[in-house]
Amino acid sequence: MWKTAAVVAVFAFTLGYLIQSHSHLPSHVLGYFSVSNSLKSEETNPTPPVFEEAIASAWEALISAPVHQWKRIAVGVNACVDVVVSGVRLLEALALAPGRGSDHEVLESQEDLMEAFLHFMERGAAAERFFTDKDVFLSIAQAAAKDPSAQLYVGGNAALMGQKFASYPQVTVLLCGPIGPKLHQLLVDEIIVPPESLQETDEFHLILEYQTGEQLGVTKAPQANRFIFSHDVSNGRMSALETLAASVEEFQPDLVVLSGLHMMEGMGKELWKERLEQAVVAISDVRNHVPIHLELASMTDQDYMSSIMQEVIPIVNSIGLNEQELLFFSQAGRGPHWELTTWDGSPDVGRVSDILLWILKQHGRSDPSSEADLTRIHFHTLSYHILATVDGYWGNQVAAVAAGARVASCQACGVQAVDVQKVILKSPTEFYSSYSEPREQLKLDPNEPVTFWSRDNVTFYMTPVLVCKQPLRTVGLGDAISAEGLLYSEMMSDEFQRPL
Repeated sequence: MWKTAAVVAVFAFTLGYLIQSHSHLPSHVLGYFSVSNSLKSEETNPTPPVFEEAIASAWEALISAPVHQWKRIAVGVNACVDVVVSGVRLLEALALAPGRGSDHEVLESQEDLMEAFLHFMERGAAAERFFTDKDVFLSIAQAAAKDPSAQLYVGGNAALMGQKFASYPQVTVLLCGPIGPKLHQLLVDEIIVPPESLQETDEFHLILEYQTGEQLGVTKAPQANRFIFSHDVSNGRMSALETLAASVEEFQPDLVVLSGLHMMEGMGKELWKERLEQAVVAISDVRNHVPIHLELASMTDQDYMSSIMQEVIPIVNSIGLNEQELLFFSQAGRGPHWELTTWDGSPDVGRVSDILLWILKQHGRSDPSSEADLTRIHFHTLSYHILATVDGYWGNQVAAVAAGARVASCQACGVQAVDVQKVILKSPTEFYSSYSEPREQLKLDPNEPVTFWSRDNVTFYMTPVLVCKQPLRTVGLGDAISAEGLLYSEMMSDEFQRPL
């Protein structure tokens, strides 16, 4: 007893000295200490999440609507029904032996599925693959349907982003994609679906989720995520792209959001090469009328990615992507840090900044004389987000990046507002603006949680994510992040200023 009392006395004396002699210390630091708590009560009452509280509060002050808001948004072209199941439980039900993980560009068998799932589960990374054998895919889908916990949701980047846009009453949304009866039922009533997009059957995608610490064989997930696969021909051919392009003149959108290019990868080089040429023509027609945001997704074919980089990226105004897609982008184009095979834990902020700048220089309009349109990139990873924009083209980006991070926390936890007891700060608190010299050392200030820096004529806006400790659902987080970021963004270029 006397030892405990002595420790408490020393602690109280030390704390008193700190408060007296270091009154300049920030309140969020002093807030960690409380002279009224004994050591025992500290054990039963954990320290309150001071940094998380400060960040969540600061976000609310920073997030304000842009002066000119989007009112009509056309979205396409991938849409489906997501069948969400436990990946571990489904693969165990298929009686497959969990061996070593290995990536596959396309899946041709159940064994390929097991190996690819283990490969990405071991890294806690998201991925999406095409399953070539229709009959085997259907047999797996039937096994998934027998799982009593299986759930059906709106799926496909375009449909998910459309749902998020439509949650704002001031926005009218047109969705072009393969819309079957079940998907049409799941969509909110506010979404307009052109008759040309309706079809008799739905496209189904299987979403194999896993939780932090979940194990299959010897593989253990370091964080929660999901693996997606499908045998989806309608989305694979981007069959609704021409419908989207044709709708622009009649619908008169302020913004077009495009996704689904990754679905063509599994169709084979001859088909995707021909279809990509047609897609470029359709996108070029749209770009003459309205700005375009392109949402990227998981791909594995470097030739295909290179074609997208050269032909599509320069004719869109904005792109959204995660850490896997960013690194693959650099690998396909031999950009900065392309020699990395994967990120080692959380992506290094300096390396991410290097690649973002390279994209805007090589494929965007960082040079005012460039004919490229790309001026904005929204990067998101588990622990932080970065918005990189060419100066003079986009406004309200501090609010936009904060809004994207806020929705990531809320949607993952299934809450309307950030609950600081359910989230944790995993973002680096000190980082560099570049991986190599010249570089600036930067620090996270929880009371001003959007850090920004400039390189050439590109400004970077970085904010941490308050990561949900026990996420309810990981599918669609990237789409919600990009959609929310767009809703709080405005384009400043006179080229696309329209009467509002």
